[in-house]
Amino acid sequence: MDEILLLAEQQMEETVAAWQDHIKTIRTGRASATMLDKVMVNYYGTPTPVNQTAQISTPEPQLLVIKPWDKSLIQEVVAAINKSDLNLNPVSDAEVVRINIPALTEEIRKDLVKKMNKELENFKVRIRNIRRDSIDAAKKDKSISEDVVKGIETDVQKLTDSNIKKLDEISKIKEKELMSI
Repeated sequence: MDEILLLAEQQMEETVAAWQDHIKTIRTGRASATMLDKVMVNYYGTPTPVNQTAQISTPEPQLLVIKPWDKSLIQEVVAAINKSDLNLNPVSDAEVVRINIPALTEEIRKDLVKKMNKELENFKVRIRNIRRDSIDAAKKDKSISEDVVKGIETDVQKLTDSNIKKLDEISKIKEKELMSI
């Protein structure tokens, strides 16, 4: 019984952590190295995250500077950023790639919030699936009585509610950040 609850709690916490990591990559109009976490560079034939092939810094609030450790990667970094869905325009010279982060228009901000909310729903579904799987596991275990199964259902529902609330709170903070100029 405890194993079922512990497993559900662990999986739900991992889902919340994955959501936190995911929304860090959403562009807010400010330069942030985490924006590039999902950008993959072709590093000698292997797709590699850009942050593992270069030093990324933010010398100004609206500027990202990427300094690849291997100078031959500069064009690969530019190509990877251009292919990403971040709508950024990298400018390269012999040493670094600079990305000026333009201010977001209200229309783009609203669109980003809408996309974030769609993705949020997917994470909520993940948590609900964990709830369903946990309850099913409890029901299938013949050594657990019906009363204990009902208790597990109640506890798993409380876990589900609290983790969905965490997802919503994280999203509200990000939405506020996106909508502020």
